[in-house]
Amino acid sequence: MYAQSWEQDDLGDNYFNKEIWFPDDYSGKVKATVVKQTCNFQTRKAVLYVHGYNDYFFQKDLGDKFVNNGYNFYAIDLRKYGRSLMSGQTPFEVRDLKEYFADINAAIDIILEDGNSTIVLMGHSTGGLITSYYLAETNYKRFPIRALILNSPFMDMNLDCVTEDYLLPFIKVCARVIPDISIKQGGGNMYARTLLDCYEGEWNYNLQWKFEWPQAVSAGWLNAISQAQDRLHRGADIDIPILLMHSDRSFNEQVVTISDAMCSDIVLDVKEISIYGKRLGSDITEFIVKNGMHDLFLSSIPVRYSLYSHVFEWLRAKDL
Repeated sequence: MYAQSWEQDDLGDNYFNKEIWFPDDYSGKVKATVVKQTCNFQTRKAVLYVHGYNDYFFQKDLGDKFVNNGYNFYAIDLRKYGRSLMSGQTPFEVRDLKEYFADINAAIDIILEDGNSTIVLMGHSTGGLITSYYLAETNYKRFPIRALILNSPFMDMNLDCVTEDYLLPFIKVCARVIPDISIKQGGGNMYARTLLDCYEGEWNYNLQWKFEWPQAVSAGWLNAISQAQDRLHRGADIDIPILLMHSDRSFNEQVVTISDAMCSDIVLDVKEISIYGKRLGSDITEFIVKNGMHDLFLSSIPVRYSLYSHVFEWLRAKDL
């Protein structure tokens, strides 16, 4: 593994990125990318943000809020996502979520090299699953990780009973032999419409890194996600404070109106997030966000600004 030097990031405003190269995997060359903005006054507290599926770090508003509240902010574009996606790679390809542990470890090493002594992990959707799985499966106490913030974590597949009980086990068996089998996803572009400023949303991002329409996934990806979820469903005993956040309601993207989609989670089932999220540890604070979208920090201004206040109040209460 080797890391390149910091370069100016396209986000501007004191955001920089650094590429981290790893040994080749089953599909060739592999890199991850760390993005950072450091606080203007001296602090040794840092946040490491891990994005979700079909995603990358573009939420400048999120980074700015943490920096303005006294935290050095770091985010990682995992291998085969966003800034780390290279020509010829299959976006999001993974066969075991433990592949991402090296990415997280490398980002933490960088955070520590910068002089930070307190780290708060934060994950959205699949990033919430990955960070929870990381804490459940590694000796994370060798690092000064003091809390976990989960933004609508991907704790269960949100499939119908027939698919989850019969089709998914069959796919998992196939994945052991032919992990590259492509599986088409259903659904439309309703979630993208709630986000993009060219539709009803207020955000602008790279559509080559965060696709507007659902992309096919591989059997290997489904198996990797399912294995991590199964592990966490049994309980994780993570012994640092966890802030478990999700919307107050879910709707099916295929039948929901745009007005309802703008104030609900149309990707995951919030009831499943609550059930399985509470199995992660003993110090869990659940915060239900009224009118929150799937990515809570991309919700409407009144919702997300109230959410920021709650997050920083929680961090202060935990002396972080």
